[in-house]
This record gives sequence, structure tokens and C-alpha cells, in this order.
Amino acid sequence: MTIKRIGTRPRSSAIVIHNQTVYLAGQVGKPGDNAGEQTRTILASIDRLLEEAGTNKSRLLQATIWLADMADFDEMNKVWDAWVAPGNAPARATGEVRLALPEYKVEIVVTAAV
Repeated sequence: MTIKRIGTRPRSSAIVIHNQTVYLAGQVGKPGDNAGEQTRTILASIDRLLEEAGTNKSRLLQATIWLADMADFDEMNKVWDAWVAPGNAPARATGEVRLALPEYKVEIVVTAAV
């Protein structure tokens, strides 16, 4: 089985493809933006990375969403719900965590089929 890595840096790869499955690194928005804007930025990045990997959001398998504060849950969901491909919602988990920088409010990790 071949493993293809795209956008590899010393610590991580932006995209890893193995066995017709695409794994994206966690995506964050612009530090300091509100949760809705960060979510929009993140989802645009996910769209771009999935396209680079030869797939799209209709092929999502799983999403993990981390919020710095669950008070942002509704704001993030408004953006997510408008973005997710109708009839193709992935398995999803959302939780509250301390993110890498205090200015980050949202981080999203997805897995998709090719």
C-alpha cells in the first residue's frame, strides 16, 4: 500500500492519502477572528485541500471539531450547516479543548474518501 504525503513539513503533512482515504491535518482560521469567520476560513481551506487530494466535501467520512469555548457552538454550526454537502454529512464529534494559541477559537480535522 502506497502512502502519499502532500505539503509535508518537519512536524506534519497537510494531506496524507492511504488506501483511497484522505486525512487532513487540523485546520485553523485567522487568529483573532470570531468563531464564525474562523470556521469559514477553515472550511475554505478544507475545500482547497480536498480538491488537491482529488476529492471533495461530498466524500467526507468523519469530522472532529474542537472549540476553545462551547459558547461558540451555535455560531460555528451556522457556518458548518451552510457548508456541508446535503445528504452527505460525515460522522462528527465536537468538543471543547484548549487550542494551540488562545486566539484560535475553532480547529477542524476531516477524513474523506477519494
